[in-house]
Amino acid sequence: MPEKNPAALDFLLNRRSRPQKTLTTPVPSRDDLLPILTAAARTPDHGKLEPWRFIVLEKPALTRLAAVARDRAAALGLDDEKTTKGAAQFDTGALAVAVVEIQKDSDKVPGLEMTYSAGAACLALLNAALASGWGANWLSGWPSHDRGFMADGLGLADNERIAGFIHIGTETSAPPDRPRPDLNAIVTWQSE
Repeated sequence: MPEKNPAALDFLLNRRSRPQKTLTTPVPSRDDLLPILTAAARTPDHGKLEPWRFIVLEKPALTRLAAVARDRAAALGLDDEKTTKGAAQFDTGALAVAVVEIQKDSDKVPGLEMTYSAGAACLALLNAALASGWGANWLSGWPSHDRGFMADGLGLADNERIAGFIHIGTETSAPPDRPRPDLNAIVTWQSE
């Protein structure tokens, strides 16, 4: 019989992201953040390939990224709504961790599996922050997919891209829970 961990299962059954706009200071200190990052780094990584890395973004860096998002939006000819939305997470954020996907040369691991691993690192980081008592949210948005933003804002190499920004802070208010998926609609059982 496997060893059970009811507290972990209860956490997973009840976990929920917190809207980024409800997160404020205080934010985790570096010492608070280290175990969260350590837990996220336990993501399956295909035999130490580690196709991801983390960039911790404190408030001054987030303010700079908001300006980069606005500059990139202007260069791309985006409308005011997209510009504002793209910069908002950086304008209002107090601490975020950029999870950077790294595509590495491998004869054994397809690039798509590296993308999956980076996404798993995002979820692991999100869950570790929530389990540590912080509010947290995983965001992307158009800046995450814009090569100019990646290069100008974060100095990413051509083989790197943003898997997501995990915003972490103190939750100011808890919105009502949303409906969850109907398992009967998303689970299929096959016995043969």
